[in-house]
Amino acid sequence: MSHKRMPKRKAAIAVGGVAALGAAALLLPNANASQDKNDQNAASAAGDTAKTLKAGQASGLAAQVQKILGDAFAGSYYDSGKQQLVVNAVSGDNNAIAQVKNAGAVVRQVKNSIRELKAAAGTLKTKATIPGTSWAVDPRTDKVLVTADSTVTGAKWDRLQSTVQGLGSGMATLTKSAGTFKTFVSGGDAIFSQTQQGGVRCSLGFNVTASDGSPAFLTAGHCGVAAKDWSDSQNGQPIATVDQAKFPGNDFSLVKYNDKTTQAPSEVNAGNGQTVQITKAADATVGETVFRMGSTTGLHNGQVTGLDATVNFASETVPGGTDTVNGLIQTNVCAEAGDSGGSLFTQDGSAVGLTSGGSGDCTSGGETFFQPVTAALQATGATLGNGGNGGNGGNGGNAGSGGGDQSGSAAPSASASDPSGAGGEQIGGAGDQSGSAAPSDSATDPSGTGSGSGDQSGSGSDPSGAGSANNGSSLTSTS
Repeated sequence: MSHKRMPKRKAAIAVGGVAALGAAALLLPNANASQDKNDQNAASAAGDTAKTLKAGQASGLAAQVQKILGDAFAGSYYDSGKQQLVVNAVSGDNNAIAQVKNAGAVVRQVKNSIRELKAAAGTLKTKATIPGTSWAVDPRTDKVLVTADSTVTGAKWDRLQSTVQGLGSGMATLTKSAGTFKTFVSGGDAIFSQTQQGGVRCSLGFNVTASDGSPAFLTAGHCGVAAKDWSDSQNGQPIATVDQAKFPGNDFSLVKYNDKTTQAPSEVNAGNGQTVQITKAADATVGETVFRMGSTTGLHNGQVTGLDATVNFASETVPGGTDTVNGLIQTNVCAEAGDSGGSLFTQDGSAVGLTSGGSGDCTSGGETFFQPVTAALQATGATLGNGGNGGNGGNGGNAGSGGGDQSGSAAPSASASDPSGAGGEQIGGAGDQSGSAAPSDSATDPSGTGSGSGDQSGSGSDPSGAGSANNGSSLTSTS
């Protein structure tokens, strides 16, 4: 794989390597147009009275109906098949429910309230913060989804299982993943650094403008914590310096270009001659089709399967320790070592996430988690594309809120099926990032290339990152 040196006055996000043809095809202009037409025809044939909406439009509607329902609101998600917003409600004001229906949403009566589900997630955080575990509130099942990787065995598994059972019947679902959660370093252009422990490889996520007007880029926090100076070639001179880095807790870094005249266009090179212009940052929604570009594995697509995920990574610096990261986006898009920090985006040019970590690889499948871009922009004060910081129309909205009109978002592709079988994306009701999101171990990469994730940072003696590729056997970071 070759990596292009970024010109002095132009720093475009690009990724070397062979991109997945299936994912690349979905980026073609007509790919989503035909899917939109099919979904609309399906909705019409079903005789649905609810509004037919794009994912971004549904997100905006969810924020409205949450205010209408108040305490009766129990979460919502986007049904990508019917292109409708489904709103969960516990017993409440019938007049308010009627208003929600009139606004164009489908109302579904459920048992568990958002407050109860978040309380259950809080109990898991207190009693079951075990390396190799994760959890999330899933509005499609009205439960907390809890996942354990292959390292959670013996007394640790018994402790986790006992905690889940203690939450009560119908409150949580516990699944086992064959892989191991770990961080992955990679995404857009490969970036390199040298440390006392050896070479480190990550990926550039998105070019941004720092709050002081300096050209910069976002990448994973565990990359910025591992090394301060970064180059665009394996043994080259540093071209950028870490300004801010957050890991654990969150997983993002702001890295400023050393040359203040560097022009850093807001775009992602998706491979196969395709370039996607990044015009804004957007909050993710469950069921939404997303694309990940990585310097190791190229372009892959899949779906968002959970929001506000809490992942407990086994610490790579403290023996027996745990690095907990909250508020992540859970997906079934695959990733491998060297992909950490890379770009997660939509077909319409919305920046969604930075590759963090997960389990599996692009052969066997697994889960991959991403740091929300909206939260990273809000925390660092940087701006992206046309200056928008957050999902709420570029107003710096909370990445976990699910709010904001993403009216230009690409509709889920027919080739990216919902592995949960529930068919949808979570909208709203997820503003609390206290620890809610669990990866499903049954998720598969709809592109057919696998959805595994892991430590893709490429850290260690092999600066190319090839030596640290996630083999699906442990929970690791992508750095």
